[in-house]
Amino acid sequence: MPPLRNIGTTEIQITPIAMGCWPISGVTSVDVTEQASLATLNAALDSGINFFDTAYCYGYDGESERLIAKALGEKRDQIVIATKGGIHWAGTKQIRDASPARIKQECDESLKRLQTDRVELYYLHGPDPEIPVSESAGAFKELLDAGKILSVGVSNFTLEQLQEFAAVCPISAYQPRYNMLQRDIEQDRLPWCIENDVSVMVYWPLMKGLLAGKLPRDHQFAPEDGRQKYPMFHGAEWEKNQDFIDQLRILAEELQRTIAQIVISWTIQQTGITCALCGAKRPEQIEENAQAMNFELSPLQIESIDRLIKQRGTIHS
Repeated sequence: MPPLRNIGTTEIQITPIAMGCWPISGVTSVDVTEQASLATLNAALDSGINFFDTAYCYGYDGESERLIAKALGEKRDQIVIATKGGIHWAGTKQIRDASPARIKQECDESLKRLQTDRVELYYLHGPDPEIPVSESAGAFKELLDAGKILSVGVSNFTLEQLQEFAAVCPISAYQPRYNMLQRDIEQDRLPWCIENDVSVMVYWPLMKGLLAGKLPRDHQFAPEDGRQKYPMFHGAEWEKNQDFIDQLRILAEELQRTIAQIVISWTIQQTGITCALCGAKRPEQIEENAQAMNFELSPLQIESIDRLIKQRGTIHS
């Protein structure tokens, strides 16, 4: 297993792969069962992952947080939990509310669902256009001072929002989208995080499963599969992505690894990237992904991958 990595300048140590707990909420994923979700959480821990990333809105009624408590509650001291506030459901509609009162309420409710007295990392899930970032930051500082949260993170922020929040409350972690083909954070936010000792915990390292290499060219998405709304899964973009994956498949076969393992290993070896969030709803998925912590790509292999990425070209959808 690789060395653990610290969250920001704290002494909280995490594995370079986290289990992303959105899929087990069952909101956009198909074929989700409680039995499989509980087994997946335990499989993650058994595979060496100690970091579990959830949110207040992962599930219409906090299903993801409840499942973590049910599966891992007795092992609480072995795991690091990150959850998020600032987005909730009204029926099946997502509502952004990062007002101080709402943030503190959601934190208390998350702690209750997780059956714990603290979370190691608490994120503002996204900026609220109606509330100044500095006001939201004030609530996080209060929670930090109260010991309910041990470190603070923000997600889906611009550089300016990061700076505004940090002026009020110290930031230990930033969670953006990032993968081989979607690398816009490298322009401004990633350098800022490196300069300010902020950990970067990336979601979509497998680009919603596309970079796992298991979706054939003729794949038909189920009507309830939320991935259909993204251009990367259609037309010319889809074909270019499949061509790119075919090239990765050659390298994966040479290394006797899966495409997903190659992609995740590349991600966690990038400068400034602390952790990759890998969503899963079945044990075999997280077991496969966790293996990416057990090997490193050589500089020559990374160079080869970078050439392929350059040929494909980055995408922004």
